[in-house]
Amino acid sequence: MKTEGIEGTERFLSPGKGRGLKATKQFKVGDLVFACPAYAYVLTVNERGGHCECCFTRREGLSKCGKCKQAYYCNVECQRGDWPMHKLECSAMCAYGENWCPSETVRLVARIILKQKCQTESTASERVLTLRELEAHLDKLDNEKNEMNDTDIAALHHFYSRHLDFPDNAALTELFAQVNCNGFTIEDEELSHLGSAVFPDVALMNHSCSPNVIVTYKGTVAEVRAVQEINPEEEIFNSYIDLLYPTEDRIERLRDSYFFNCDCKECTSKSKDKAKMEIRQKLSTPPEDEEITQMVMYARNVIEEFRRAKHYKNILHWPFLFYILYNSVLPPSELLEICELSLEKMGSIFAETNVYMLHMMYQAMGVCLYMQDWDGAMKYGEKIIHPYSVHYPPYSLNVASMYLKLGRLYLGLEKKTQGVKALKKALAIMDIAHGKDHPYIAEIKKEIEEQK
Repeated sequence: MKTEGIEGTERFLSPGKGRGLKATKQFKVGDLVFACPAYAYVLTVNERGGHCECCFTRREGLSKCGKCKQAYYCNVECQRGDWPMHKLECSAMCAYGENWCPSETVRLVARIILKQKCQTESTASERVLTLRELEAHLDKLDNEKNEMNDTDIAALHHFYSRHLDFPDNAALTELFAQVNCNGFTIEDEELSHLGSAVFPDVALMNHSCSPNVIVTYKGTVAEVRAVQEINPEEEIFNSYIDLLYPTEDRIERLRDSYFFNCDCKECTSKSKDKAKMEIRQKLSTPPEDEEITQMVMYARNVIEEFRRAKHYKNILHWPFLFYILYNSVLPPSELLEICELSLEKMGSIFAETNVYMLHMMYQAMGVCLYMQDWDGAMKYGEKIIHPYSVHYPPYSLNVASMYLKLGRLYLGLEKKTQGVKALKKALAIMDIAHGKDHPYIAEIKKEIEEQK
């Protein structure tokens, strides 16, 4: 395969991992390794009206599509730029009205099919790996995943058959499997879900639980920056999953979603597991091993329920939690009580710094925000932030986003000194992870400046 390549990197066969990406020059912490525009992308429905469908810019006063009245744009240029893709959904939304409800994955696949018909040459998103080369792992899909693929294919035919010609079912099955295994969720500075996309070149990087790069987004462009020093000939590793959890959980998650067993240095050393699984000190009777095992099983079941509700590979983020709350038969106060009861049960054995406790605190904080219980949200955030800083790798977006949330909460509660301090801690991480010229950096600096 002849490709353009990415300066400073090289595609190669990684021992025991298959193809991968390695450095051909030195990258220092904070350096931009490469940027990759999305091959195809879609804005999540919940963010319509707040972000431009074309460039994902967040702003007020967006102009809506005159036909469907549901897509919003910065200006005429953005609307024209998005029309080759939007016309597919525009017609379908007009035809189905309120009954138009394909999943985000189905919407993304529809756009990929359309682009493949229009674009026969490799794109700027495929300098080292083409979309057709993405792994599908069809032979490793279980019945549940096959059923989900079949459901998605049926939805694709139902919502788009009037406006799009499809390949055969075998090709569709492979494409959905490729997207499910290689798709990315575009997130904002607080890790709120903005949309879904495929970035073939970014997908070439192999996984490590101690990654040396991090992926952030500037609109619909993925930017890969070094978070460790990378020397020539060293492999470039991204992380595919949330790294909060202990080794056994991470390995299980990777095996279930990406079909490999991780043997990175973090998984072989398990160096952080003891701190992540901290047991309460000074209990009158230390818990038996069986009691700890049962509580871990309980905690994992709770986490899996949240994960399945979301249908994404990452931990549940608040915008989707808010959607659940909005549509729930339970009032938010009862959902908060469920979180608190789970915390009380786990807290009989686990320390507050235990990652399962932190997971449930994060959910409770989200419910408090939905209820506009700012003091309650602040209370949980203050408990979360220090353990996050210990458990996550350096320059973690999860830590930065928590500092941001706390900082903005403090400012809203007129705790200016604490707010500015938290925002500055977020900036210190984001300067490396996002780059000093990122629009989010400018926005946060403006927030700090307004407190003077």
